[in-house]
Amino acid sequence: MPTLLVRNATILVTMDDRRREITDGGLYVRDGFIEKVGPTAELPASADEVLDLAGHLLLPGLVNTHHHFYQTLTRVVPAAQDANLFNWLKTLYPIWARMTPADIFISTQTALAELALSGCTTASDHLYLFPNGSRLDDEIAAARETGVRIQASRGSMSLGESKGGLPPDSVVDSEANILRDSQRLIETYHDPKPGAFVQIVLAPCSPFSVTGELMKQSAKLAREYGVHLHTHLAETEDEQAFCLQKFGYRPVPYMQSVDWLGQDVWFAHAVHVNNDELQTFAKHGCGVAHCPSSNMRLASGIAPVKEYLAAGVKVGLGVDGSASNDGSHLLAEVRQAMLLARLKEGITGFSLSNDPNRKLMTARTALELATRGGAAVLGRSDIGSLEAGKCADFFAVRLDALDYAGALHDPVSAVVFCQPRRTDYTVVGGKFVVKQGQLVTVDEHKLVVKHNQAAKRLLESR
Repeated sequence: MPTLLVRNATILVTMDDRRREITDGGLYVRDGFIEKVGPTAELPASADEVLDLAGHLLLPGLVNTHHHFYQTLTRVVPAAQDANLFNWLKTLYPIWARMTPADIFISTQTALAELALSGCTTASDHLYLFPNGSRLDDEIAAARETGVRIQASRGSMSLGESKGGLPPDSVVDSEANILRDSQRLIETYHDPKPGAFVQIVLAPCSPFSVTGELMKQSAKLAREYGVHLHTHLAETEDEQAFCLQKFGYRPVPYMQSVDWLGQDVWFAHAVHVNNDELQTFAKHGCGVAHCPSSNMRLASGIAPVKEYLAAGVKVGLGVDGSASNDGSHLLAEVRQAMLLARLKEGITGFSLSNDPNRKLMTARTALELATRGGAAVLGRSDIGSLEAGKCADFFAVRLDALDYAGALHDPVSAVVFCQPRRTDYTVVGGKFVVKQGQLVTVDEHKLVVKHNQAAKRLLESR
């Protein structure tokens, strides 16, 4: 069993229950799992491979709880730059309908490469349309080559325009086909064991693109196999109006009506919820994927993250679709989450003089959302912190970089407050995905060339 010794990190942030920050710290890894964490002096002296991180900050791998990898192909489309969610979707659906299996493969590698370079080691993706023979299998194959763990969500859309839904009929599928393929994917790929690199999630797209019956049947199937459930929810006020008109419920009560509450469920966005609905999430153990950049880009609103945390709701971070964020930098999303939470406090009249117990979101809290928080949202107890028995998933950044000059009195906060940069090392299951700032599992230059060719073809073949 191969071993890896990581030593001499200036600071090692464990994110364990004690929230330790170990000076001159390191890890001893065997066969992809952490065997020991602590000061370098307390670790074994040798291993099959040694990584010296003197002058680096070492952190747990970041966990991305919501993404659409394929949308890297349609970033900054002119007609969609200044649209809200519904108009943005209507503009892009016809372009996405032209995608091929090769497009799914190359966009997955592009998104995962970006994520790995930002310190992400586990990513949940939500693929909900399958044009021209595309399958979730294409994404899974691409992820295996990249080396990042994925929660591959079998998304779906069954409610086309002709039936009162938002998407055009050309990109929806029959519910029988969706359920049949969902079962096939679980039986073929889902790995429930600790250290899994692929887990399957069932993820009907949204209340405005699937029927209530598909929601119920997906929940039933997922629970038969013990896999998790995911969907978009309460992202915009338009969605709220749609649910009231179509189903007679606000989005959260609608989820309750279709059996979509529980520890095995997490929702993307959850921006427009009231206090009773927030408490419903807490009571049933539902998780939330907070996507601050996307919510700002599409003018969707600001999710009540501090209220979620105060109520005990599980919260993780998501970069969301790369066409509603235009990037896949998860460490940048950590910074964005902290800043947006502070902006929300300002909008609502934050004042220390009025309430000395009320605090602004800290850098460490924001990092926790992207590590422990994301792991909890995905229902994975094997990732999210650096401690014995957990996956050897971590990233490291050099502290002598220009970006952190003048900020080394608190290096942990510096990686959040200062402008985000590329990671220097990203390791997943004890294997390097990024080494000395360079991808080692894919050729970045060739990847960019192929990806740009695919994106150009999609936009020009109208």
